[in-house]
Amino acid sequence: MHGISFLQDLAVVMIVAGLVTIIFHRLKQPVVLGYIVAGVIMGPHTPPFSLITDEETVHTLSEMGVVLLMFSLGLEFSLGKLKRVGATAFIAAAMEIILMLGIGYQIGRWFGWGPMDSIFLGAMLSISSTTIIVKALAELGKSKERFAELIFGILIVEDILAIAIIALLSGIAQTGSLQVSQVFSTVSRLGVFLVVALVLGLLVVPRLIGYVARFKSNEMLLITVLGLCFGFSLLAVKLNYSMALGAFVIGAVIAEAREIHLVENLIAPVRDMFSAIFFVAIGLLIDPHLLVQYWLPITVITIAVVFGKVLTCSFGTFVAGNDTRTSLRVGMGLAQIGEFSFIIAALGLNLNVTSKFLYPIAVTVSAITTLLTPYLIKSSDGLVTWFSRTAPKSFINSLELYTHWLGQKGDKKNPAANFIRRWTFQIIINAMLVAGVFLAAVFVAQQNPEWLKHIPLNEIERNALIWFAAVFLSLPMLIAAYRKLEALGMLLGELRVKQLSSDARAKEIKAVISTTVPLAGAVGLGVLVFSLSAPLLPSWEILIVLLLVLAGLTFLLWRSFVKVYSKAQIAIQETLASTPLPHETAAPAPLQNFLKDARLQTFSITATSPARGKFLRELGLRTQTGASIVAIERNGINLVNPGPDDELQINDQILVLGSETQIKKARQLLLEATR
Repeated sequence: MHGISFLQDLAVVMIVAGLVTIIFHRLKQPVVLGYIVAGVIMGPHTPPFSLITDEETVHTLSEMGVVLLMFSLGLEFSLGKLKRVGATAFIAAAMEIILMLGIGYQIGRWFGWGPMDSIFLGAMLSISSTTIIVKALAELGKSKERFAELIFGILIVEDILAIAIIALLSGIAQTGSLQVSQVFSTVSRLGVFLVVALVLGLLVVPRLIGYVARFKSNEMLLITVLGLCFGFSLLAVKLNYSMALGAFVIGAVIAEAREIHLVENLIAPVRDMFSAIFFVAIGLLIDPHLLVQYWLPITVITIAVVFGKVLTCSFGTFVAGNDTRTSLRVGMGLAQIGEFSFIIAALGLNLNVTSKFLYPIAVTVSAITTLLTPYLIKSSDGLVTWFSRTAPKSFINSLELYTHWLGQKGDKKNPAANFIRRWTFQIIINAMLVAGVFLAAVFVAQQNPEWLKHIPLNEIERNALIWFAAVFLSLPMLIAAYRKLEALGMLLGELRVKQLSSDARAKEIKAVISTTVPLAGAVGLGVLVFSLSAPLLPSWEILIVLLLVLAGLTFLLWRSFVKVYSKAQIAIQETLASTPLPHETAAPAPLQNFLKDARLQTFSITATSPARGKFLRELGLRTQTGASIVAIERNGINLVNPGPDDELQINDQILVLGSETQIKKARQLLLEATR
């Protein structure tokens, strides 16, 4: 009977949603509104009776809609796009959350609500709805525009910060005080999770998608993609993170596969079905009687959400260096609350620290702002035009001058600063990967799975073995981080020498800096390893023996670890640099006339070459000969268009581009280097 009632509910949802959305489409209204209205019609609060027999089943199906919507967002929003809008996203999201937290708290106190109700209200108002905005932008055909990319970036940052907010609220509710250490721990673990997931995902997932796609079976590819989507969402939930965040992360990883267009086409019908159920489920929660009972708080909070988010998000986007038109369109697109607001409201109820009226108010405000979202987005261009006409000309010129000034400031590039930022970033990434290995090791030891129990060792010896395995797996990242620290120390030493060129002790200072930076970094990495693995550390006697064994293995396998890390790095670079396959294979463009004099030549790096272990910038091939290294083949893996920070290694095959004269000079330079 349950199967029949489930089928009945599903049929009612799809039929009513279909009829209402047809009407809305004919009226040229957003389909999202039709889904919500359909939910109100079918809901238990609309007389004479509810058309749905089991609301819980519908809400369960709606969760799949959230997952698929976030997954689709990840498919459209690649890591490259996230990098382009990263600064704007963090600035705008941080300003929005801080200001809306304050506005929500003040509104709650103004209505005479308790401090806890007011704090939770502020948290509810601070996070916009990713699913609603994604659907609205897709229907309006604006998902590919610049302001939409900024909106998606802000939403991603908001979702990440929302997890920290939930941890913060839980600490306040349970202890009555702010647990900063708990929030810091949660955010740090979240960062490690994201870095490990992205790195491992980029190494494995795009290649898996490419392998499955070679079978030319859409069914096989769709099932594989859905398995990755729901599997990774489940992993995120098991690690106490949002399933929506997990779906987005795996979507962003799959977006780097060359078959991304095919994946998008396959997933679209499944996404549309379940996202329709999600918006219908929102409509089911709306009680028209609440609009009467709490009309004043709902009205005030709705106005605060719309105007507060438009102002804070527009201002944050503008401060980050975007023009007025783009900033206002971003603000108009983020003026609503949604799924995270429901989670925060439910958290307060579960912890018995908030009043029962807060949840239905959140749902009603979310429904109203959801209804307004498409109209706000569509009217954003009109607002921009009105603002340009009515604002004082001097004020408009000042805004344009600020945007132009900030853009020029961002265009200035300091090569040394770029190297420092890049190497520091790589060191941080390696440290987070190491942290991920040790967190996983501690988790395995604490869970004590069945396969581990079969090892004939006591608990202390098993923990020592797990610690040894974790350190061994971390050695490629630790070695890579140390090599970057050495390079960073040398660069900082050179910069200091230039500043003190007249000082007789300049060389001594350079040597001190070059030695101190990697040494301090190595100590820091050691502290990281021992602090994360504290629950696994054996006695001093066993620890010293294990450290001696690890030192010997590091000495013997140093080159092997470097090669393993280099292969992984090249694989990720190739994945990020690969271009998606077009929908239709185009004929290759004819060779342009200005390339007729170009020549390609391959050179090898031998074991006796002084070029071995040098960065391309140190080799100075282009400076001395005019030729350029366009590719490096290493152990069967191709690194196309290498950068100045890429390192030459033994047996590398170097592809050089240039004219005949330039190639001849390059041959002389490389032959001298390889004799």
